Amino acid sequence: MVAPLYVTASGLLFHAGKILVLTVGLPARGKTHISRALERYLRWTGVKTQVISMGDYRRKTLGGAQKLPPDYFSYGMCARSPETEQLRKSVANGCEQLIWEFFDSGGQVVIYDANNGTRAAREAMAEKFENKGIHIIFLESCCDKQEVIERNIRSVKISSPDYKGWDPDKAVEDYYGRIKDRERLYEPVEELNWPYIRIFNVGEKILLNKIQGYLQSRIVFFLMNIHNRFRTIWFARSGQSLIEHSYKADSDLSPAGWEYAEKLKDTVLSRRMKVLQERGIDPAQRKLVIWTSTRRRAHHTAWPFVSSPLSEDFDVADNQPLEIFPDAKPDAPRRKLNPNQTLKLPIHGVVARDAPVNTPRLKPISDALADGLVLGGSSGSSTPLLSAKQPKVVVPEIKVVEKTQMLEINPGIWDGLTPDQAKKYYPEDWERFTKDPYSYRVPRAESYHDLSVRLEPILIELERESEDLLIIGHASVIRCLLAYLVGLPAAEIPAIEIARGDLLEIVPASYGVHSRAFHFWDGPGRTGEGGAGADGLTLGKDQNNFYENYAEDTKGKRITFTDGDVFGNAFADQLHSMRRDL
Repeated sequence: MVAPLYVTASGLLFHAGKILVLTVGLPARGKTHISRALERYLRWTGVKTQVISMGDYRRKTLGGAQKLPPDYFSYGMCARSPETEQLRKSVANGCEQLIWEFFDSGGQVVIYDANNGTRAAREAMAEKFENKGIHIIFLESCCDKQEVIERNIRSVKISSPDYKGWDPDKAVEDYYGRIKDRERLYEPVEELNWPYIRIFNVGEKILLNKIQGYLQSRIVFFLMNIHNRFRTIWFARSGQSLIEHSYKADSDLSPAGWEYAEKLKDTVLSRRMKVLQERGIDPAQRKLVIWTSTRRRAHHTAWPFVSSPLSEDFDVADNQPLEIFPDAKPDAPRRKLNPNQTLKLPIHGVVARDAPVNTPRLKPISDALADGLVLGGSSGSSTPLLSAKQPKVVVPEIKVVEKTQMLEINPGIWDGLTPDQAKKYYPEDWERFTKDPYSYRVPRAESYHDLSVRLEPILIELERESEDLLIIGHASVIRCLLAYLVGLPAAEIPAIEIARGDLLEIVPASYGVHSRAFHFWDGPGRTGEGGAGADGLTLGKDQNNFYENYAEDTKGKRITFTDGDVFGNAFADQLHSMRRDL
């Protein structure tokens, strides 16, 4: 969380009082996506926030659509039976009771995720809460783009319990019937006597009325930066550097670090190909954006992405390593070069637009090099990632951006120490740290709270970025960003384990995020058994890098991001440990 570490007598921050946000809009307009994203952001800022979803409450208490009366979703000309009306009223009353309970328990913001499509119904509810001193905001989501509506229906609505076991096309047809029924009675928000926010096409345009105060303005600021375009976010630690144990040293990658960078490139491009093919998206039409810190070991880990797209580690059709030759032709012999050598040669690759000045400028890949090669293979296929029998390389446009806010946490007096040494030499600081590893600031250091404050602009950019995104960073930074996306409480951030050699995949969804971990590296820098290289340097994980290699937690537990589940606002005990290899 980024709010100041204090507690007011009322439990409310920013002197903003209690706020009820009533969502308004026809089905499949992105209300749930907007509500969950806003909840995630407000919780990160320290505001006690809860989404109360009428659909979720109805499914929990009454079951899916299969268990409802046939006239439950009837509107307009079709009259409902008295029994159905009573069911609908019980659902509305139950949601209202949940809202009151949250406010009574010290909550500050409730987002009521429901249609609220008639003026009389939403004004009646607004007046009821306003009379109790709660501020009201109508949050209307409007959409006039048919492709956005259908994408939302197919990606979210037909996968809900209401349509379990349905044919997808029939489910879409049925849901369109619900929408048409609802359109007959729908009344847009035009009441100038109430504060409102009208969002068009999930962030394309915003209209405001009577919004005032710091917290309400922050809500608007956040909503101006969101979208619901499908994208995948990957996280990976930077490669091993020559000097791992010192925060002050800005060291280049070790030989093992360069190998790691090549392997990371292969893994990301392979996984990205599978994800986009599963969604029916042409990989060549989507840009890949890479964020790194300004540390050498971070942005140098991204260099293979903007140099030659070919790597020794790619599995080719004849199961032989494909060796890089700068002026290669399809029938030319190829010679082996290590990553350090390839950086000294003329670089072939795609142009890294808007890259920083110290990123190598690249010329487009030559047709001679590209001819006869292609990135291939679909999900679950045993087809090699590169095949010499296929006609063309599919290389995404790649942009690498360095961000100063993404520097790792400053360890202060603990720089270069192992946890045992920190405990021995600074026992008082160690004791205070173990009691509150998130908030306690070691002398001349940053706390995780300080780091979270520093990363807030990155979170806004993360929400705004619509392309596929790879974040190559430091363990401490990745912990904070993952906690934001998944919705972990701040106290759990220091306990998240980020292992070098794991690619973490996050796919934002309306009800949370899909989280997966792919293991791709067992070489030096991951374990303490790396031995020594030819130059005498230790290749294993450096135990003296206090924050980078350890997940600190007072109870000794570690949180591992894992494969398969959907995490909304999860807590540590909801996470399980499982990895899936590519």
